[in-house]
Amino acid sequence: MSGFKFDYESMLDEAYSRLPSKLKSTGRFEVPRPRVEAAGKRTIILNFKQIAEAMNRDEKELANYLVRELGTAPSFEGDNLVLQGRFSQQSVERAINTYIRDYVVCPVCKRPDTVLVKEKKFLFLVCQACGARSSVRPY
Repeated sequence: MSGFKFDYESMLDEAYSRLPSKLKSTGRFEVPRPRVEAAGKRTIILNFKQIAEAMNRDEKELANYLVRELGTAPSFEGDNLVLQGRFSQQSVERAINTYIRDYVVCPVCKRPDTVLVKEKKFLFLVCQACGARSSVRPY
């Protein structure tokens, strides 16, 4: 080498100092399991607002996806999502997990630090962690 002496620790500190604070967090991405309750011919997701917040998604966008996926009509009662028809815990959970896989987690770096961006007729999943931009099918 031409007189440069690199100290691994100082280089590592420098690299960490340049990372956004979101990437420094070591917590796992955890979405609460849906608490589903049947009320007559309706299904209520009791913790719907917490689920949407954990994914960093708008409640109405997530509700629109679930409505299409489950083939039903929605309404909101406070923090709860009410679906017309009876749906099992497993079917609601499966729909939410599919949404997370397709519209929340970055396909490149597998991190949940993403936002959905609509441009004209196209919908993109933009990762704030790695900068990847992936097209996703509109729902």
